[in-house]
Amino acid sequence: MASSHNRKHPQSYVVFASSSFEKIIITLGEIRAIVITSPEAAREITKAHDITFATRNISTTNYILSRGGRGLIFSPYGEYWRQMRKICIIELLNLKRVQSFGIIREQEINNLIRSISSLPSINEPINLKDQLDVLMNDITVRTMIGRKYSGQDVYLKELKKLTELSAGFNLIDLFPSSRTVNMLSRVPREAKRTIEAITEIMDGIIEEHMVRKASGEGDVSLLDVLLRIKEEDALQFPLTMDDIKPTISDLFAAGSETASTTVEWAMAELVRNPRVMKQAQSEVRDLLKGCTSIKNLDLVKLNYLHLVIKETLRLHPAAPLLMRQCRKTCCILGYDIPEGATVLVNAWAIDFEFLRFGSGRRMCPGMSFGLANVEPSLLYHFDWKIPNDITPAELDVSEAFGISVKRKAPLCLHAVQQGIGALCQKESSSMLAFCTIRF
Repeated sequence: MASSHNRKHPQSYVVFASSSFEKIIITLGEIRAIVITSPEAAREITKAHDITFATRNISTTNYILSRGGRGLIFSPYGEYWRQMRKICIIELLNLKRVQSFGIIREQEINNLIRSISSLPSINEPINLKDQLDVLMNDITVRTMIGRKYSGQDVYLKELKKLTELSAGFNLIDLFPSSRTVNMLSRVPREAKRTIEAITEIMDGIIEEHMVRKASGEGDVSLLDVLLRIKEEDALQFPLTMDDIKPTISDLFAAGSETASTTVEWAMAELVRNPRVMKQAQSEVRDLLKGCTSIKNLDLVKLNYLHLVIKETLRLHPAAPLLMRQCRKTCCILGYDIPEGATVLVNAWAIDFEFLRFGSGRRMCPGMSFGLANVEPSLLYHFDWKIPNDITPAELDVSEAFGISVKRKAPLCLHAVQQGIGALCQKESSSMLAFCTIRF
């Protein structure tokens, strides 16, 4: 296992699991991690012994980026984490509130369709990754804050830097007790600079937001909900701005980064499999035939397309390694897991029994947001072609591993618009928004 640090993808560990190793222990610097690759072991950890593995091993870098383990993603299991998760489930991502944001999703998806339609795709392929990033960022910004802000691009740039630092194999995280590494590493300084920049931007956004709300402008947003809870001051742990800012950042990451990545992978797999693309498009177009609005369309009827999304999530899980920490020594399938051990549940290796939204106490609290998807809009309005005479089998599907597993190269396709008529997107949204970060 000496070269395990060179194994960038979760698929690598399946080789060991299938070759006589019943459990995989890897050592990265001072950190020992146990990789779980079987459904039986994953079920033991996320269900039978869920409370024992209900916390995360927070690295030095993530401790800085999460402002000392605050917010949703990196706060340790305990009363504070339970309070923040309860706020998320009951106040922020309940079904009624998610449905109230339907007009935002409608408008932004229509903007996406218009944007793609206006591009000269006949001569130049469309960078679908850029288009999906804009869609998800705009939906997330408007949902979180109530409107688009002039400084949102700077904020999103810093947030991207935050996710890159969070997902990286940093020496300070592998050798946390080394004073020499701590002194020489640039990562802690870069993490502090990034979080200070994000905090400064958030301060400006919140101040401007409160001025606008005082004058009666703007719609109700998730930020408004958090500010209301702060003012009510009725919680065991009073909600402060130091809690609100990392919570907003966590929701931004969950609502944009992983969602656009998975939709991009879905489109890549469809163009790689023309038969599947044809059947998925036929299902969508037959169901929408003659429609000028899908307001009352029951998207559950898109059975084949839902299978496409599930297969995409199996092949390219946005969060392939679910990190947990053992809170006390326990026995899993005959093996003793010591207290404090880092456990990685390899979601990719679980294959057809994969954990789409996680499981147990750290299960994604935003599943209700995943009621519909953007795929019907893309498949209904356009035919998609691979540029430069590349055959489907030759399409590059290399992965770039980070906080989510992205495509190494952005997906660029020709979009041929179909004369099927305008469609008012009343129910479409990204299936993965808020649904792939395990809190």
